[in-house]
Amino acid sequence: MGIPTTAMLLLLVVVEVIGMMGMASASYRVGDLVPMSRMGQYHAMRTNWHDILGHHCPIFGVNREVLLPIPKPTGYTGADAYKISFQVGREKFFIPWLLVINRKSPEIPMIDIHLRFSGSDIHGVTAKVVNMPRQYVDSHEDLLKEFWDPEHWPKRILVRYFWFSFNSCNVNLHPAVLTR
Repeated sequence: MGIPTTAMLLLLVVVEVIGMMGMASASYRVGDLVPMSRMGQYHAMRTNWHDILGHHCPIFGVNREVLLPIPKPTGYTGADAYKISFQVGREKFFIPWLLVINRKSPEIPMIDIHLRFSGSDIHGVTAKVVNMPRQYVDSHEDLLKEFWDPEHWPKRILVRYFWFSFNSCNVNLHPAVLTR
């Protein structure tokens, strides 16, 4: 009877250690690359998930801008809209479809991605497509020409990553604990 109990205890310890390792792998430090994947949709056809190269990914806790290349979809004619979706982080936060090409807008699109974090964990990700501000267009004239040229691929989309820190514990939750 003593051997199965010892084996069971050892098994529980191993399971707990593996679980703790999994929790540690989901946390980040400022400056860590946050993995990201993208999927494209054109004319009701979707690509598989593709990992985004590190220099286009968000960096934990660092606001930055990148030019993300968007490959030409199979069968592209320019008649339909082209959408992309993202998965962010090891936690796989999902960003739903963003319309980036054929938006019925004369402006160049830009993607703003907002990442919420507390401590070393990401707690949420949102994104939206906005028109590129005039100052960006003026400083990226090559982008303007490339984006509207139907023969030039891959298209490059400016992505801005904004990090927002918040306190995950409510300091006003138990005021009676702080007073005598």
